[in-house]
Amino acid sequence: MAIHPIDLQALFTQLDKVAKNQAVMRDGAQIQESLQQIQNQKKLEENVRSVNEAQNMGEEAGKVKDDNRRGANENNGGPKEKKAKTEEEAEADERRDLIRDPALGRNIDISG
Repeated sequence: MAIHPIDLQALFTQLDKVAKNQAVMRDGAQIQESLQQIQNQKKLEENVRSVNEAQNMGEEAGKVKDDNRRGANENNGGPKEKKAKTEEEAEADERRDLIRDPALGRNIDISG
C-alpha cells in the first residue's frame, strides 16, 4: 500500500497539530515532574518543622527524678568536688614551688 499525493496533502495539513500535541505532552511531563519536586520539598519542610512523637515511651520516660538532697551535695561542695579541689590546689602549690625567684623576669642583661 503506497502513499499517494492526496494522502500526503492530508498528512501535511495535520502535521502542525501533531507537533503541538507532542510539545504539550513533553511540556506536560516536565511540569508534572516540577510539581512533584515542589510537593516533595513542601513535605520535607513540614517534617522538619513538625514535632515528632517519641517512639519508645515507657513508664520511666515520663518520670522526673527529684532528689534535692543529692543534687545539693554534689553541687555545693560534695565529696567529689572536694577531691577535685584538693587536686587542683596541689597542682597550684607545685607550680608556686617551681617559680620562687623574685628577680626572675625583672632584670635585663644588656652586657651581651
